[in-house]
Amino acid sequence: MTLMLPSKQAKRDRIKKELSDTKRSDLGEQFAALHRELMETDKSMLVIVDGWESSGKGYLLKDLTRELDPKHYEVSVFEESSKDESQHPYLYRFFVKSPKRGQIVFFDRSFYYDLFNNPSLDEEKLKHYIEDVSFIEKALTQDDTLVLKFFLHQSKNEMKKNITRLEKDDYRHVRLNEKDYNQLDNYSAYYKHFKKILNQTNYHLSPWHILYVEGKKDTSRQVLQLCLDELDTFLKKDVSRFDPQLPEHSESKDKPLDQVDLSLSISDKDYDKELDDLQKRAGDLLYQVYIEKKAIVVVYEGTDAAGKGGNIERLTRLMDPRGYDVATTAAPTQEEKDRHYLWRFYRDFPTDGRMTIFDRSWYGRVLVERIEELTPSYRWKEAYDEINQMEHNLNHQGYLVLKYLIIIDKEEQLKRFEARAEDPMKQHKLTDEDWRNHEQFDAYKEAMNEMVHYTSTNHTPWKIISGTSKKYARIAVLKDFIESISDYLDKE
Repeated sequence: MTLMLPSKQAKRDRIKKELSDTKRSDLGEQFAALHRELMETDKSMLVIVDGWESSGKGYLLKDLTRELDPKHYEVSVFEESSKDESQHPYLYRFFVKSPKRGQIVFFDRSFYYDLFNNPSLDEEKLKHYIEDVSFIEKALTQDDTLVLKFFLHQSKNEMKKNITRLEKDDYRHVRLNEKDYNQLDNYSAYYKHFKKILNQTNYHLSPWHILYVEGKKDTSRQVLQLCLDELDTFLKKDVSRFDPQLPEHSESKDKPLDQVDLSLSISDKDYDKELDDLQKRAGDLLYQVYIEKKAIVVVYEGTDAAGKGGNIERLTRLMDPRGYDVATTAAPTQEEKDRHYLWRFYRDFPTDGRMTIFDRSWYGRVLVERIEELTPSYRWKEAYDEINQMEHNLNHQGYLVLKYLIIIDKEEQLKRFEARAEDPMKQHKLTDEDWRNHEQFDAYKEAMNEMVHYTSTNHTPWKIISGTSKKYARIAVLKDFIESISDYLDKE
């Protein structure tokens, strides 16, 4: 949708007299009433306030939040990334601040900060920033979050007057900085840049609202009314929707798990001969990752009892434990259920120089949540695209994402379950859920085939490994890990 930023000579709009005569406190109380309705639902709301420096964002945020219950909303201010934040994925600090169900969150600036404040961005970087923005907004809206975006516009003369006024303010050292002066000195370049960004990110589900209204109070009235209208409509809207149309694929051809030779094995002699050297090389490479400040994500998925835990133990056997973490994905807590399902994984992504191994992962969305019907079918189908985009963003930021799918057949799984049941030292590994999953073996296999088909991409392919011989699988993962990390470091 094409969006028109007011021209440099345009006059400010006047709102309707009926709205101008309405008390802001009355509008705020109506907003608070709708907020209380929102708290009783599984929906949420994100309000982004952005625009020119010194354009009145703080004034607007005060009016928006004045009548709300402070226990159930948050305001997050985004400027340049801190040292810690810059070592995480770009979207990390925005995802962890995103609203939980029933909550309203206000972003003073947002994931647009780096976009808006870099008019000299080359086209390639601009493209990837916009891909990040598109991904997070689409992911949130598909997860039943109302995203409202407001951009405060002003002319160059107005900006100059605002800065002059702020220079006399007792808190000028907080409310003014070099970015205000830089935008004023380069107004035309920023105007052109803002116009370009606003148009490229004016999405159907999260369009921009350009604010160029007479007076700060009437600007607040207009925004409050827009929030009221949009939230009221949103609350009345049925969240269920039709399943997305997935790309067609041939079921006879696209069964990658059937192409794996499950009889592959390695002799005990060859295993013992290779293991120590491979583990040492893997440990040395992790040191190199630390030295070069790179980041590694390793994902383990697969058939229950295929040996993922033992595989992780052998992969990390000679690694410095200070250089990696293992994130075990269990059933989500209530806090995690209240957020977008990717929220908890963003918390665990490694910082520069580290590795995180996920023992199960975000792929639970299209595996256990699908099979156990824990999420609507339209949501797990939408997850394929969300996952691909997230992994693409990680890859573009320099992360290496390795994905291992270790599989065994149904008969082998049953044998291992029965052996666990008879071994007092392993009985704790066996649960009623394991037996239920065994009965669902074919359904899980079908889901894994689809998962590989839709999420094995050029930048993050799946490596499917036979787990019938646990020793073979351990050596296979170690060799692939070493080759992949070596290639990654050489390319970088």
